[in-house]
Amino acid sequence: MIIAGGFLGAGKTTLIWDVAQRLMAKGLRVGLITNDQAPELVDSRLLKQANLQVEEVAGSCFCCNFNGFTDAIKSLRKEVEADVILAEPVGSCADLTATIIRPLKQFLERDVLVSPLTVLSDPMRLESIIYGGDGGLHEDAAYIYRKQLEESEVILITKTDLLTDSKLEKLKKDTQTCFPHSTIMAVSTQNGIGVTEWLEEVGHRLGSGKKILDINYDKYAHGEAVLGWLNGTVAVSSKTPAYWDTLLKDIMNGIAKVVKKEKLRVGHVKVIAENGAQYAVGNITGDASTLQLRGTAGTSENLKLIVNARVETSPEHLNEIVKDVIATAIGDKYDNEILAWRFLQPGRPNPTHRIV
Repeated sequence: MIIAGGFLGAGKTTLIWDVAQRLMAKGLRVGLITNDQAPELVDSRLLKQANLQVEEVAGSCFCCNFNGFTDAIKSLRKEVEADVILAEPVGSCADLTATIIRPLKQFLERDVLVSPLTVLSDPMRLESIIYGGDGGLHEDAAYIYRKQLEESEVILITKTDLLTDSKLEKLKKDTQTCFPHSTIMAVSTQNGIGVTEWLEEVGHRLGSGKKILDINYDKYAHGEAVLGWLNGTVAVSSKTPAYWDTLLKDIMNGIAKVVKKEKLRVGHVKVIAENGAQYAVGNITGDASTLQLRGTAGTSENLKLIVNARVETSPEHLNEIVKDVIATAIGDKYDNEILAWRFLQPGRPNPTHRIV
């Protein structure tokens, strides 16, 4: 089992997708486990679009639903006889060694070999954090980010195609200084650099689960609770074939515009636009300058939108923002129907096990 953690927007799902393809090309059977505080998860849909075998643990984090997590492991072993399981925890989770890795090693030691805990980190947020900033987050959310890095066995700097070689080398060096007991690596799924090296590292290294955090659960709980969470699914239809990428871009830019206007801190906002086997994904971690679009939803008369938003505001206000932006983008051009919609504030972490 390879656990790829890291804060919201770090690029976990993109890396897992890439790694799964590489492992399957070698003839290995691969299963994936995604995780969120609510169902209707963009990451799960994205991975399933690539015909990957995915189990979703929804409604709470892995640590607070350890039995659900182990049920997902058993299901993947039974259904696909998985050789490798890639697990993506909720982006705001920390303390994974005590609540996930050590319990796995105690209760499933004959079934699962756990690789070193990898924490992915967006280079812009990482740079801010290691130089004393808040990474564009509330101070208690930034506390979670630091604790994730602190307990990591491997820190994997992502999106390195956005950095010059000299800036990346400085960031790696400074990160190593701040976290001397972690292995520092770097990767770009955009151009494939570093993926093989990271997979070799975590695929052959033993001895995970040695770092136990000294963590303040009150501060941790508040760091999660400052974010409003929203997951929703909307069916959109047009009387004549529509080019859906334009709608996706309008929605992403609309949310980014409100974020900037109201000076809201963003964990991430992800939207997948599905048109059968064709799909496009939009992602922001701040204003429009952070917007990333990939894929294409093509042209048709019917579309399904799945929206996941994690923004520092009340769930009620986040609900208003997202609904208003979608309504404006759709206008009177299309018909739409909400298929599922949930907005919430995460509850206090209450791990099933904590083995120290």
